Amino acid sequence: MTLQDQLPHLNREFVAHFGEMGSKWGINRTVGQIYALLYISPQALNADEIADTLAFSRSNVSMGLKELQAWRLVRLRHQPGDRREYFEAPDDVWEIFRVLAEERRRREIEPTLSMLRTALLETPRSDAERHAQARMREMHDLIDRLMSWFDDVQKLAPETALQLMGMGSTVTKVLGIKDRITGRSSKSPSSDAA
Repeated sequence: MTLQDQLPHLNREFVAHFGEMGSKWGINRTVGQIYALLYISPQALNADEIADTLAFSRSNVSMGLKELQAWRLVRLRHQPGDRREYFEAPDDVWEIFRVLAEERRRREIEPTLSMLRTALLETPRSDAERHAQARMREMHDLIDRLMSWFDDVQKLAPETALQLMGMGSTVTKVLGIKDRITGRSSKSPSSDAA
C-alpha cells in the first residue's frame, strides 16, 4: 500500500486537482502534484517521501523539484543528522502569489514588452504597418501600466494589498463600472416600472 492510499480524502483531492490544473498553468501534472503535496504537508518532505506518497519515480520527483526550485516555489531544508534534502512550500500564501506573478512576468510578459518596444522603434513602411504599430502601442501602454501598478502593489504589506483587493467590488459599484462592463443598464428597477 502506498502512502497515496494513506493520504486523507481531502488531501488526495487537492493533490489530484493541482495535477489536473498544472497543464493549464504551464506546468506538467507531476510538478503540480508535487507542489500541492508540499503545500499541504505539515513538515518538509524529502524526495523519497514525495515519490512514495505520490507513487512517482524518484527521477520524476527530482526533475519536478528542480523545476519548482527554478520557479522559487519551494525551499530546500536540511535536517540535523540527516544528509537528505528536504523541501517545503513557503507558508505565506501572499509570498507564493508574489513569486508566481514575478516569475510569470519574467518568463512571459517581459519578452512580450521587449518585442513591442522593438516594434515601436521601427519606422512603418505602409498603412498596414502604421495600423499594426498603433495597435501594438496600445498593447504596450496597457501592459506597461499594469506592470507599473503591479510593482506598486508588490511594495505593499500583505495586509494592505488584501484590503486593496477587497475594495475592488466596492469601487466598481460606486463608479458604475460593473454596469458598463456587463452592458447592463444602471437604472433602478423602480425606474423601469415607471
